[in-house]
Amino acid sequence: MIRLAPLSLIAALAAAPVLAAPEAYVLDASHSQILFSYNHLGFSTSYGMFSGFEGAISFDAEDPAKSSVTVEFPVTTLLTGWQERFDHFMTADFFNAEVNKTVKFVSTGIEVTGDTTARITGDLTINGVTKPVVLDTVLNQKGDHPMANKPWLGFTATTTVLRTDYNLGQFAPYISDEVKIDISIEAMKAE
Repeated sequence: MIRLAPLSLIAALAAAPVLAAPEAYVLDASHSQILFSYNHLGFSTSYGMFSGFEGAISFDAEDPAKSSVTVEFPVTTLLTGWQERFDHFMTADFFNAEVNKTVKFVSTGIEVTGDTTARITGDLTINGVTKPVVLDTVLNQKGDHPMANKPWLGFTATTTVLRTDYNLGQFAPYISDEVKIDISIEAMKAE
């Protein structure tokens, strides 16, 4: 009986499922956007967008809480739809793009809240200031991309930040301090 115990242990270990390691994904720059909106003097809602940026996701399908995301992009990728607004946003009144050239987000934790939902906490750096934010996130789809023939992920996320937290508070509170952020990204399995 004593001799069978080690054999039983080996058989049990061999039958145990192998845990999958997190898989590396990179953002699809052509299908990833960050939209933001803010109230303009109570008269309208103004919009802007960052697009064409790079980032990486370490995705653990077995334990999504062990996943992570990092995104960084140049401030100058901002689209406002009006050149004069873009030019003003790049000055020291707002992004101070000559000094603070990038926006960066690095996740620090993930709380899974449902089958396809999570709250991703991370450090957001804008204008040289780093503050924690929480992204309410939805996994839209995970599967093989029909044209690229490789594994693909799609996510949406939302959060709200205060401009004044990042030294972007020019004209607040007349132009709203709160900025709503909507994120839509696709990511492909890394080569």
